[in-house]
Amino acid sequence: MSNIKPERARRGSGCPTCGKPSAAAHIPFCSQGCRDRDLLQWLSDGHRIPGPPVDEEDRDSGD
Repeated sequence: MSNIKPERARRGSGCPTCGKPSAAAHIPFCSQGCRDRDLLQWLSDGHRIPGPPVDEEDRDSGD
């Protein structure tokens, strides 16, 4: 699960990774490092979008 605090995830409250003010070149993040950490969280299933459960049979079929 994500380490981001809910108050930091709100729009306009700064970097969603560390909470520092956003930098124009990396909006909504403060730096390239925070952008990269966020991408790694998505790639490693650290961030997830809620949805209905998936049957193992459907997952294995690749459809």
